[in-house]
Amino acid sequence: MLQRMRNETWAADALDMLYLDDEQLAWARATGDHENDSAVQFHVDSNGQRLSDGDTIVLVKTLDVKGTSFSARAGTVVKNIRLVADNVEQVEGKVENQQIVILTKYTRKG
Repeated sequence: MLQRMRNETWAADALDMLYLDDEQLAWARATGDHENDSAVQFHVDSNGQRLSDGDTIVLVKTLDVKGTSFSARAGTVVKNIRLVADNVEQVEGKVENQQIVILTKYTRKG
C-alpha cells in the first residue's frame, strides 16, 4: 500500500508539510524506506494528461510498426493500454491484432 501511495499527489503534498524533530527523523530513517525516494514520474500523453492502465488512447501521428509491414495510422484508437513499468515514455497496446509498444508523445487520451 505504501508503494501505491507514493504515486498519489496528495500524499506527496502531505509529506512536504510533515515536520519531524531530530529524534523522530532518525527513527524514520532507520527503516531505510527513504532510500528509494525520488521524483515520481507518470505516463502522460502529448497533451500532458496522465495515463493509467486500461485507458483508451488515440494516435496523433502515423507510426511505422517495427518488424511488421503495416503502419498504425493517426486517429487509430487503442483500447485497454498497459503502462510499461520501467519507462514512462512507453505504453503497450493492441493495433490490428498486433501487440505493440507506443511512445506516449504520439498519443492523446481518448
